Amino acid sequence: MPFNLHTHTRFSDGSDNPEKYVEEAIRQGFSVIGFSDHSPVPFKNTFAIREGKIQQYADAVSGIRHPASLLILLGLEIDYIPGITQPISYYRKNFTFEYFIGSVHFVKNGNSNELWFIDGPNVEIYDQGLKEIFGGDIRKAVTVYYHQLNEMIVNEKPDIIGHLDKIKMYNRGRYFSESDDWYVALVDETLNLARESGCIIEINTRGVYKQRSETLFPGPEILKKVKSLEIPIILSSDAHKPNELSLYFPEATKILIDLGFKTLVLKGKDGWEEVPL
Repeated sequence: MPFNLHTHTRFSDGSDNPEKYVEEAIRQGFSVIGFSDHSPVPFKNTFAIREGKIQQYADAVSGIRHPASLLILLGLEIDYIPGITQPISYYRKNFTFEYFIGSVHFVKNGNSNELWFIDGPNVEIYDQGLKEIFGGDIRKAVTVYYHQLNEMIVNEKPDIIGHLDKIKMYNRGRYFSESDDWYVALVDETLNLARESGCIIEINTRGVYKQRSETLFPGPEILKKVKSLEIPIILSSDAHKPNELSLYFPEATKILIDLGFKTLVLKGKDGWEEVPL
């Protein structure tokens, strides 16, 4: 039975109230749906939960009426920006979230507080930030991205690492090759830290179905290493609309099976458990 733990509602940058996603999950025969709106960031934006609205979000999800056959989980996608965003420990202490996805969408350039936004619908913002914040030095910029991801893994230990290689989304073969030795070394370091920290690697389909990436996050070469390292994986659609809850799941499942994966992990009533592909 399908499930998705990476779901965004109107409380962050999703399109609808949580109830609409639950209705669609029921229609598709889901066993579990998890909500993971973006944690607040202390600057003007259109994508994160507003400061002071966290409890309202939590109450909205917890108050949904649903059949016993569907498990609803309350999660949060932590936007990790060192020295700027709240740590996971803050949300663990003050709220009742059941899991955390750790992601990097803004790459911080040292102590300057300049932020390179690597997400969103506009490739021009990616290119402009690379030029203005990192002087066009893609190797330096990508290295900072992975080191920031590593810092999040070691210090925050999120349950799930979101779209691990999202830095490639607007690269499109223009600035670096994913087979470059320096890039491979960065990925290897991150994967080893993820294994040591007990994190789950998210297999994120959004880049493909939004036609922003030719491959899943992470791509096939990284997935082979994830398999070799025996790091647990979870399949997510990163849905921002109800009809996106399971987009590209059949195709992604086939890719994973062809690479030798046999199981996914899922958070159930009794904690994290393995489920067969």
